[in-house]
Amino acid sequence: MPLKNTNIVSAGQTKFGKLEGISLREMFADAVDLATVDAGIPKEDIQAAFIGTFIPEMLVHQGHTAPLLLDFAGMRGLPATRHEAACASGATALRAAVMAIESGMYDTVLVAGAEKMTSVSTNRATEALAAAADDKFESGVGLTFPGVFGIAAVAHMRKYGTTEEDLARVAVKAHKNASTNPLAQFQKEITLEKAMMPRYIAWPLKLFDCSPISDGAAALVLTSNEKAKKYTDTPVKIPAIGQASASMNLCDRHDLTSFEASVAAGQQAYKMAGMSPSDMDLAVVHDCFTIAEIIATEDLGFFEPGKGAKAVEDGVTALDGDLPINPMGGLKAVGHPVGATGVKQATVIYKELIGEAGKNQVANHDVGMMHNFGGTGATSVVTIMRRADA
Repeated sequence: MPLKNTNIVSAGQTKFGKLEGISLREMFADAVDLATVDAGIPKEDIQAAFIGTFIPEMLVHQGHTAPLLLDFAGMRGLPATRHEAACASGATALRAAVMAIESGMYDTVLVAGAEKMTSVSTNRATEALAAAADDKFESGVGLTFPGVFGIAAVAHMRKYGTTEEDLARVAVKAHKNASTNPLAQFQKEITLEKAMMPRYIAWPLKLFDCSPISDGAAALVLTSNEKAKKYTDTPVKIPAIGQASASMNLCDRHDLTSFEASVAAGQQAYKMAGMSPSDMDLAVVHDCFTIAEIIATEDLGFFEPGKGAKAVEDGVTALDGDLPINPMGGLKAVGHPVGATGVKQATVIYKELIGEAGKNQVANHDVGMMHNFGGTGATSVVTIMRRADA
C-alpha cells in the first residue's frame, strides 16, 4: 500500500563544484538555512535530523559529523543521525526520515546531505571513494570505480551493441541541461565531437563520461499531512520508497549489464505506490558515469534492456522529451558531492513537481522518480514522489 503521511514542504541546495574557502560545516548550514529560514519554516519546529555523509573522515579528517553539523546550523540538541551508504547516503537518510514520519514518531524532520571533496588531491579523493568498493576483490587490487563502470560499459556494448557515441550522447544531454542550472558545477554545453575526444579514463569511458569530484550540500524538510499546509500550499507527497542491496563486487554478479539492487528497489517502489514506469512524468537517476544512466533507465523499466541508449538518441529523455531524465543535468554535469547527491536528487524532483525548476522545468510534472545508488549498486534506493493535488 502507498505511504500516506509524508510530505516534502521545502528544499534547498548550495551550488555544487569546487567551493574554495567554504567548509563542510558552512555548506551544510547554508543548505539547511535555505530549507528552513528562507522557506519560512522555523528551525524550532524541526524534531530530528537525518544526515547523509560518506567519507568526511578521509576528506576533512572529521567523524561523528551529524551532531557537529547540526550544531553549526544552529540546531543543537536535536536527535541527529548520520547515514552512510556510499553514494546512496543521502537517499538512505531520506528513507529513514520517511519511516520516522510514517511511524508517527515525529511530525517534522530535516533531511540533509553534504560532502567536501576538493580539499584533498584527486588521488586522495579517488582512494577515499574506493572505500565504497570491495577492498579484497576490487579496490585492494587496483580496480577503481571508472574501471568498474568501464567493465559494465563493455558488457553492455557486447550484449546490446551500445557504442562509445551512445555514451557520449548522455554527456551531451547532461551538459545541455546543466547549462541553464545556476547551481551546476558545469554550466556549459558540449558537442558530441568534444564528448568523443579520446581522453580515456578507463576504456571505453572518456573524460566526459565521468562525473566530477565536487563539494556541495542539500536539505529537505519533511512533515506529516497535519503539518504540511502550515508550511506550503504545494506539498509533494512520497507514496513509496524502496531499498535493496546486492553483492559489493562484480565477480559475484550474474549480469554485468544490470544492477539487481536497482531492479529490486524499483519494483518495491512501484508495488508500494500502486504505479508502473508509465506513470512517471520524469526521473532523476544516478548517472555517476554515462553508462550508469543508460542501465538505470532499463533497470527501472522505462526502456527494454538494450534500448536505453536509443531512447537518448531519439530525444525521449531530453528536457522536452516524453520522459525527461536528469532534467537539471544529473551527477555528470551538476556534480557529485557523494553524501549530498541523494538529497539533491530529491530537491530536483521537488522543484520540478511544484513547477519551480525555472529554465529546466519539464512540461508534465505530476509524478516523478529518483534513483540513487551506492558504489556499483550494492545499495539502491528508489523513491516516487507526486504533487499532493495530482
